[in-house]
Amino acid sequence: MTNTTRFPKLIAFDLDYTLWDLWIDTHVDGPLKRNKNTINQVLDRYNQPISFYRHVADIFHRIRATRLDPSDPNEKVVTAACSRTHAPDLANQALRLLLVPPPANPDEYPGAFTEPTPAIQFFDELEIYPGSKLTHFRKIHERTGIDYSEMLFFDDEWRNKEVEQLGVVFCHVPAGLNTAKFEEGLTEWRKRTSSS
Repeated sequence: MTNTTRFPKLIAFDLDYTLWDLWIDTHVDGPLKRNKNTINQVLDRYNQPISFYRHVADIFHRIRATRLDPSDPNEKVVTAACSRTHAPDLANQALRLLLVPPPANPDEYPGAFTEPTPAIQFFDELEIYPGSKLTHFRKIHERTGIDYSEMLFFDDEWRNKEVEQLGVVFCHVPAGLNTAKFEEGLTEWRKRTSSS
């Protein structure tokens, strides 16, 4: 794998205003519900919708299909959710209920889900509770053994750049995650790891 196609061993995402356009602990009232098999939408008690930004599903499929070592199908990228929300139960419920559509071109993503799939199935690690993102990443590091330099983190809040003191590469997404920002994060991670 060349430096222009390498992926980090772990990619982490904040939730609020990174994957969806609200604060789940202030804009949403539980319980949450999904209308039958509606794709990418969950409603709260007052029918406030929760949906992922437009490019999130494709990014999830791309990560899931990526192999760190193309000769080893088990060498996959670990995906994490790191959120300092005060409503962890609602955030987890949203991830369980939100259905991610299958990719439009499944041939691009070997092993992709072929049916709408709960978002929670795209995550290997969940750190969803109030507190510093430093704590979130330390706990992930303890469980996975993945070096901080092999981690890339997308977040809308600049203060969470503090994770860089651990060695995590931080990508600021002030208007939420999209394909261009995802590529920007990968490019920055590749640049830093190739020079270290």
